[in-house]
Amino acid sequence: MSLNEHTAQNAAIVWLQELGYNHIPGNALERDLKKVVLENELKKFLKTTYPNVPETARNEAFAQFTQHEGMEVAYRNQDFHRRLTQGIDIAWKDAQGNEKAKHLYPIDYAHPENNSFIVSDEVSIVGKNSRRTDLIIFINGLPLIVFEFKNPFDSTVGVENAHRQLHNYVLDIPQLFDYNAICVASDGLEALHGMYSSALEWFAPWKSLDGDDTEQKAELQLETLLHGLFPKKTLLDYLQHFIFHEDHNGKIIKKGAKYHQYWGISRAVESSLQHIKPNGDGRLGVIWHTQGSGKSISMAILTGILRQRPELKNPTIVIQVDRSDLDQQLHDNFVLAKDLVGDVQHAESTDDLRRLLSSDGGGVIFTTIEKFRLKDLENGKETQHPILSERFNLIVMADEAHRTQYGFESGGFAQNIRRALPNASFIGFTGTPVDGKDADTEQVFGPTIHTYDIKQAVEDGATVPIYYEPKMVPLNIKAKYTQELEEVEEQAEDTTVGVWAAVEDAAGSEDRVKTVAKDILEHFTARTKTLDGKAMVVCMSRRNCVKMYDALSALDDCPEIAVIMTSSPGKDPVSWNAHMRTKDAMEAVKSRFKNPEDPLKMVIVRDMWLTGFDAPCAHTMYVDKIMKGHNLMQAIARVNRVFEGKPNGLVVDFIGISGFLAEATKKYTGSGGAGKPTIDLNAAVELCLEQLSIVKSLVGGFELDVINEMPATEKMKWTTSVLNGLLKDDATTEGYLKEERKLSELMAMTNSDERIWEIQEDVAIVQKFREQIRKIKYPPGAQRTKNDRIKDLISKSLESQAIVDLAAMYNLDKIDISIVDDSFQAIVKDKGGENIKIELLRRIINDELKVRMTKNIKKGRKLKDELEKVLGKYHKNSLDSIAAIKHLLDIANEMKADDKRTKELGLTEDELAFYDLLSANSAILNEAGPVQDLVHTVVASVKKNLQLDWTKKENARAAIRLAVKKELRGKVPFSELDKLLKEVIEQAEGQYGEWPLLG
Repeated sequence: MSLNEHTAQNAAIVWLQELGYNHIPGNALERDLKKVVLENELKKFLKTTYPNVPETARNEAFAQFTQHEGMEVAYRNQDFHRRLTQGIDIAWKDAQGNEKAKHLYPIDYAHPENNSFIVSDEVSIVGKNSRRTDLIIFINGLPLIVFEFKNPFDSTVGVENAHRQLHNYVLDIPQLFDYNAICVASDGLEALHGMYSSALEWFAPWKSLDGDDTEQKAELQLETLLHGLFPKKTLLDYLQHFIFHEDHNGKIIKKGAKYHQYWGISRAVESSLQHIKPNGDGRLGVIWHTQGSGKSISMAILTGILRQRPELKNPTIVIQVDRSDLDQQLHDNFVLAKDLVGDVQHAESTDDLRRLLSSDGGGVIFTTIEKFRLKDLENGKETQHPILSERFNLIVMADEAHRTQYGFESGGFAQNIRRALPNASFIGFTGTPVDGKDADTEQVFGPTIHTYDIKQAVEDGATVPIYYEPKMVPLNIKAKYTQELEEVEEQAEDTTVGVWAAVEDAAGSEDRVKTVAKDILEHFTARTKTLDGKAMVVCMSRRNCVKMYDALSALDDCPEIAVIMTSSPGKDPVSWNAHMRTKDAMEAVKSRFKNPEDPLKMVIVRDMWLTGFDAPCAHTMYVDKIMKGHNLMQAIARVNRVFEGKPNGLVVDFIGISGFLAEATKKYTGSGGAGKPTIDLNAAVELCLEQLSIVKSLVGGFELDVINEMPATEKMKWTTSVLNGLLKDDATTEGYLKEERKLSELMAMTNSDERIWEIQEDVAIVQKFREQIRKIKYPPGAQRTKNDRIKDLISKSLESQAIVDLAAMYNLDKIDISIVDDSFQAIVKDKGGENIKIELLRRIINDELKVRMTKNIKKGRKLKDELEKVLGKYHKNSLDSIAAIKHLLDIANEMKADDKRTKELGLTEDELAFYDLLSANSAILNEAGPVQDLVHTVVASVKKNLQLDWTKKENARAAIRLAVKKELRGKVPFSELDKLLKEVIEQAEGQYGEWPLLG
């Protein structure tokens, strides 16, 4: 028995025969060896399908289907594909001289059984050279599919040899590829399909028979491909809708869908026809296809199919994204796929969008969600969005369909869309999983109808695998921040909120940035010696991006790099000017980075280009920013794009994201994690309404109309009174926050329901009290190593939305709170709002104590005990508010006095504690002259011997003890020396325990 490539080839013929294909050996075909079309088959099909079209007209149609425009194969193939899928118009005159016309197709797509399917092996073709192809599938005589097999029993050849042979065929027998739609390369084990012009990286397996189950066994790839893609109905559907050409400035690139795109889009078409209004509820579903797996292509293909469906009567497809850069990129992709989607219109402004949507014609409209804003009119702002179209054949296709993209509050963009297009239907595409807390996604768009996760994409080769390399450069931050890193969430630029700002500062310290930059350049240089490509560096802030740029640029042999960030010329430092770019300049940099030949090798980013940006030649991402969940997965997906010769993407971690990466990856490999809302929508709406009543009762109840009619002064009095009551004690405050949180979570689940829109103003009011409480009682961040001022105590008035800044209201803006100014006393002497004032004072003093505690342990403990004692008595009602405020001011004044004393004594801030310690023991000192002189020498001896983690190293502690003992010997009686020495070391541990992080 001969085991060779014919074994796989013959198996393919058998499987195709089982699918109803007619097998005819190549030498039995009726044809000229220089021609590749079975002319009699095509003529027979045209005659049978269009019997009322005269023979002369059919002959003209035959000529158009077999003669193509273009000097090169790529252009001829594109020309033929348009005629194959879109048909042609033929005109003639009848016997009476009347003009007649008919639109003809070379395939009957609606009725597969009306077509001729021939599979033929060993087909000889004479071209520039004579070649014999392994297997060709002819449909109505057109040679649309070419197979090339290699011997599964020969270890020296594989699928890559079959692919190389196909490329040789393009050169030797180009006339075959004028018609080619699909190529298959197989060695019997692997079986990959792709376009004739594509590199092997773009050939892919077909792993599903019906879109539900995925077959992973390599030895079954050929069988799965044939039974999955080649059933007649499936194949014709694929040929008509899932292949297209893009014109990249004269270079034609042909693309075809992978199996996950085919099944996902097919499900979306089915769901759309079933659920579109008015017959359905307008929720067409969610498609979750991981980043890098061709989501924009899927959207374009689906758009093309929906536009052609006769039952939709020339629909309008609105492609809606949440950022202008994503809008432009997706729009450009659609323009490239013009053969599929037709003409594309781009809404340049809110007025332009309204004009486009008000027309009756179909088409494709691109817009960002913010263009559904309310407009400013001469007599004030619009109260609600006007209706633009009441058509039912409007479909809104949302990119990255997540709750965070939408605003269902009054005047929110998502609500405005539904008011503008009340009969529109919605479908969502996302590259991130539908989270359990994100039930709103399914409430808006319907259930997840198809999933393709990151694990499957890597197994299929749709994306390259991403590897992780830890290269931690520790952050020099206090231990408490390290503990909080698990909870930290990404904050906005230039924030002063909590641990995020501490991490940003620590990550951007000069020594650390230089260390990371040196490591990045060494790593990138080594990596690109064997794998040419580009890299992205992700930093915590724009400030850190500039620092990283400066550090990298200062190194020898650094390649060309660029900082990619937003800019604000009026606010940003002048030194950042070199990194500011116009829109056109930014596009130019983007094009350069995408070009593998361009010398721009590395970009440094904070958040720009971390979503919706494709540069396949980028293979490495250096991460020096805390990221989590879908933000993290979207970012690292920048290096998972397939590119010739690129085996993987690499994420190099300098800051410690391994835990977050593991957690996010687990969620992203759910294989079908469609998830269902945890609660029925109607039940959730009822619960939401009930919860609002509970929360309103906690603030004493209110009527929205009454609040809106209050003068501004009355509103301020009312809000202050309510806030004062909610801050009465910790139990009251916590109880309110707990109930309000329940309400907000229910709102998040139900805010796509119109019944909820009516209560949004009421909910907004109770949420504003939450914000006031959190900013007063739980301030964002206590890290004031330098004396920052209160800037974040803000609330909003209820009707005008004008910001009322409590700091400005109480004139706190002019107070350096590290030294509580006398003018602060004027604030608290006015009667009323004592709970708020006490919270403000408590916050200021607590912040100050946290800074001072390490500098003077004894004094810090004393003041902290006093603070807790005063607040304890106040909350137990054993101390009235005025007395409590007086005590708090006394504590503040004591701190102020310390600052004054420090200056008067000629001491530094960290010497004062040692002065107090030695002064308290002045009776036993034998030292002549001022105590300050001894303080200077003691502190200098301590600092001279400090080293990293000295408190944990006994020899380091011993060295400091010895140095201090030398300074004190002879100045302190021997019997008292050890006791005083112990106190000095204790103060040193408190003050310098986290050296070299001081202050």
